[in-house]
Amino acid sequence: MPPFKALEIARGKMLDLVEIAPKAVPPVCRIMDHGKYQYQKSREERQNKAKQKKVDIKGIRIGVRTDEHDLDFKKNQADKFLKKGHKVKLEIVMRGREKAHQDLARKNLIDFIKTISVPYKLEQEIKRYPGGFNVIIAPN
Repeated sequence: MPPFKALEIARGKMLDLVEIAPKAVPPVCRIMDHGKYQYQKSREERQNKAKQKKVDIKGIRIGVRTDEHDLDFKKNQADKFLKKGHKVKLEIVMRGREKAHQDLARKNLIDFIKTISVPYKLEQEIKRYPGGFNVIIAPN
């Protein structure tokens, strides 16, 4: 139908004439309440955003000389985070002369990872950074 007739019908119903597909031949239009449509669309987007599961990366730092009890406590924290579905970034921090013993620090980090009882997968391999080593693990 011609555009002026469609506009006349839309005005008669107190609605808007909205162009849906402008590149189609002939262009496709719809008679609707555009404000209501925009509101419903934004509401739907908000609901979808709220339903999304956001995965946090929790961090656990240990040192080269961290004692057994502290390592056990940190292991329990890592288990708890993995059970909740969070990714865990494990860092081993080296200070001063400890940086000369990188092989020992890497071994300590690997031993700590092996003590974790919850099933996990390595999200990112062990990487060197200026203050030590880090690795990211995620639950299976």
